Amino acid sequence: MSPVTPDQPRRATDARGVGARPPGRAGPPRRVPVQRGVPGGRRHPPLAVAALVAAGGAALTSWLPVAFALWLFQLSEGAATLLGAVRAGAAGWLLGHGVPLETAAGPLGLAPLAVTVLAIWRLTRAGVHASRAVGARGSRSPGRTLAVAAAVGVGYGLIGVLAALLVDSGVSWSRAGVTLAVLGTLAAGLGAARTTGLAEALAGQVPSPVREGARAGMVAALVLLGAGAAGAGLAVATGGGDAADLIGAYRTGVAGQAGITLVSLAYAPNATVWATSYLLGPGFAVGTDTVVRTSEVAVGALPALPLFAGLPNGPVDGPGSIVVLAMPVLVGMAAGWLLARRLLRSTGAERAPLPWRRLLMPAVLVGPVAGVLLGVLAEVSGGPLGAGRLAEVGPVGWQVALAATLITAGGAVLGAAATRWLTRHPG
Repeated sequence: MSPVTPDQPRRATDARGVGARPPGRAGPPRRVPVQRGVPGGRRHPPLAVAALVAAGGAALTSWLPVAFALWLFQLSEGAATLLGAVRAGAAGWLLGHGVPLETAAGPLGLAPLAVTVLAIWRLTRAGVHASRAVGARGSRSPGRTLAVAAAVGVGYGLIGVLAALLVDSGVSWSRAGVTLAVLGTLAAGLGAARTTGLAEALAGQVPSPVREGARAGMVAALVLLGAGAAGAGLAVATGGGDAADLIGAYRTGVAGQAGITLVSLAYAPNATVWATSYLLGPGFAVGTDTVVRTSEVAVGALPALPLFAGLPNGPVDGPGSIVVLAMPVLVGMAAGWLLARRLLRSTGAERAPLPWRRLLMPAVLVGPVAGVLLGVLAEVSGGPLGAGRLAEVGPVGWQVALAATLITAGGAVLGAAATRWLTRHPG
């Protein structure tokens, strides 16, 4: 064996004496198999599986509170069973999605909006979870967003069909499937669009005046709903004794009264929308040929429900009428003031005056946006409580939409114009 000279590097050998790489020299990188179509090689579940799991979670979390409230009511009557609570919860859950129930007293279609809001929120989160699960986060892909929304909607519709079959009678399984599929697709689409970034991309394509007007219109609608909630709460507090007497008249024990209270709270958003319609002028009905508005109250015999405990006894008069009539206009003016202040800050009106067209275009849009939102809420907040005179309960959607549009638009234009004038002519 020849000696190793200084200029010849010594080769490392492995255990078998075979020449290996010199120390410190890295070999070629290992090839990691990458799954085609998946960034970074991360494996994701199929869309159908992710959507079905997300839809099932949304259905379960929105059904459990309904089943618990109705189980409390059954417990007080000594008729509480697990299967009965499951079926009653399924019926109430479907009613919260706008699926009417056929009862011995007639159709029951007055949806508890608290259940509706809970279901929509959970479906929105289902769209978020399904989008993340399939790796569509940040993709801004319309195709993947629509695919996730449709998959969650189909899964939710299938759950609706199973719930209708579980109730066994009084529910149309086809209507339940279609209604829940449409609602699931729309709500999950909102969550998926936010997760994929498609909503942000589409919002960037909308002209700035339209965005500003839509934002101010939504604020005006929320403030009006807040005023309605305050009015409904005040009415219930004033008639709290009557509500307590109605609950106590059921003689169902502590558990049953707790269940009735929870059911009444599920209809609290309905009362909020009705009170908002009352403030706007059209009012609402509590039966056929009845009306409750600021200028007229005509009702007949009412069922013993805590929901009707805070109804006014007559038309509003005196100083209170001025406050009630001025409230929607003041809300519109406040929305116009906020809109004008935001536009003045963004355009640097201290250096150059804000053009009237730049101000009035979004101000005019405040009314239609608020009107559409409140009109839709008014339409879905009502429904029949049986046959006969209780077949019509709640406000008329188009009347609320028209009143909200005119009042809010006029107030917003006045508020925005006054803010611009005062900014240019201080003192």
